[in-house]
Amino acid sequence: MKIISIINLKGGVGKTVSAINIAYTLVAAHGKKVLLIDNDKQGNTSKFFDLHNDDDKSLADLLTDRECSIKSVIKLTTYEGLDIIPANMNLLRANKEILLDVSRPQQTRLRKALAQLNNEYDYCIIDNAPDINMTVINALVASDDVLVPIKVDKFAFDGLELLVDQIEDVKEFNDNIVFKGCFITMFQKNGVNVQGNEYLASSTSYPLFHTVIRKTVKVDETTFIGKPLLDYKKSTAGQDYEKLVKEYLEMC
Repeated sequence: MKIISIINLKGGVGKTVSAINIAYTLVAAHGKKVLLIDNDKQGNTSKFFDLHNDDDKSLADLLTDRECSIKSVIKLTTYEGLDIIPANMNLLRANKEILLDVSRPQQTRLRKALAQLNNEYDYCIIDNAPDINMTVINALVASDDVLVPIKVDKFAFDGLELLVDQIEDVKEFNDNIVFKGCFITMFQKNGVNVQGNEYLASSTSYPLFHTVIRKTVKVDETTFIGKPLLDYKKSTAGQDYEKLVKEYLEMC
């Protein structure tokens, strides 16, 4: 099972939308079985699939309860081949409990839990919070590849260096992790976006996908409907996520 973390330390860059649509594209366009993990206390990925509940078992339980098996927190979505581990505000508690519990390793809990699945899935996509905390560190330690959605603005660029440093730090626990690349989201063919894309490609050392995700109102519509782009309406962004996944798969 290939484990992919979607992360950016800046919010509002299309991280959750990207995680959902990358996961669904792998299922719908490539016939893969995918586990989607919501690793953000806001639980937006869980809410998208109408699987958010503060009283149900969630990622927080998996990371803090020794007796909690990973299969007990996995929920089925309405899409065959796409399952989810939900999240809720209990992740706040989980981050504190992990730090306080020194009786067992803190950084490798998610990796050990995922190992229980015995390759029942082809891919695991982790939608991470825009933060560096213990649950995000657990996700990076468990991950093979890291993909970074970027909205073209200075603040997003500024956070890249810190994120790359964090990925390097995680190699103490996971020397196989690879920063696979950034991809631009909410792209519009204007001066700022074109120049930002060119800047990332030519003036930085960060790997960059050729595919950009174009801005469209249909992305916002899907958050209300609760359908991934490929199952909603034909759209430029849906086509772009198909191209992005194809480009990623060709790199592997």
